Amino acid sequence: MNTQLRLVIASPLSEELCRFIEQREPRVEVVRDHSLLPTQMYGGDHHGDPSFTRTPAQDARLHELMNSADALYGLPAESSFALADVVASNPGLRWVHTTAAGGGAQVKAAHLPADALERIAFTQSGGVHAEPLAEFALFGLLAGLKDLPRLEAAKARGEWIPRWNMGIMADQTVVVVGLGGIGRAVARKFSLLGARVIGVHRRQVDAPGVERIVGVEELADVAGSADAIVLALPGTSATEKMLSRDVLARVKPGIIVVNVGRGNTVDEDALIEALGDGRVGFAALDVVAVEPLAGDSPLWTLPNVLISPHTSALHPGEDRLISEIVAENATRLIEGRPLINRVNTVEFY
Repeated sequence: MNTQLRLVIASPLSEELCRFIEQREPRVEVVRDHSLLPTQMYGGDHHGDPSFTRTPAQDARLHELMNSADALYGLPAESSFALADVVASNPGLRWVHTTAAGGGAQVKAAHLPADALERIAFTQSGGVHAEPLAEFALFGLLAGLKDLPRLEAAKARGEWIPRWNMGIMADQTVVVVGLGGIGRAVARKFSLLGARVIGVHRRQVDAPGVERIVGVEELADVAGSADAIVLALPGTSATEKMLSRDVLARVKPGIIVVNVGRGNTVDEDALIEALGDGRVGFAALDVVAVEPLAGDSPLWTLPNVLISPHTSALHPGEDRLISEIVAENATRLIEGRPLINRVNTVEFY
């Protein structure tokens, strides 16, 4: 059993949190050279300053460090291509922690050979973003219920418009699609505010606040009775366009759609049509199918759409929470115990 783990920091992380990992698990050697990585622009910024460049000598030094690693914190430059390069050149690499909650997609995009997927444990930062994403889902649903676009349009005109009945949370039936950490946090918050919550998931799970859980094949059936649909799905081949044209054909007019998962889980063309004809009354989207959203997308100009530039997961404590996962998994790896948040390298979630 190894009693030492050489963890190379490949993604920007503060010196304070590097020391935190060392203190939490003294058997880990946290190898970092902050001069080789871009400065973070905000908490949870894993790309860093876009203007940062390295000299050829610095590139060589970073490559040398990564080739010496037993484990990596983050992907170099958050790049699947760079991950593939390190995996190919470092046969001793045993573990990679991806800073993204959806790190499985990054691993899949690296197109690693089967022996590498067998040799290396990949973990991701699931759970770190559950609370802020659940809050955005709540914000999005309330924006639809209270008709935020109408309020904003009237304010822009300087018009005190006639009063109307706003929707209230306690009258809503909300279908939460995907009951991982994010979906369970969404369900809990909505239930506490009085909504009836139905979950859609591949299997039965413990999800406080969820009245019942149905299989993914029943999504179209339950969508017909829903006032809102919240998507909290990973982006996999199995979830692609799960909010499909068929599902949207069966919703009751005026439904609210919120997506805090991945953009490819929605048939975007069908959603745009449904937003135009009133089947979907309002959509709050933190993610879209192709990011950044194209300038000519109708989603920019439709009045009943709220767009967030994939930012609602970010919060000041993100890096600390990720570091806690990394420290815990370092202990588990050294002691030969199962890792938490391990990537499924068959379906890559």
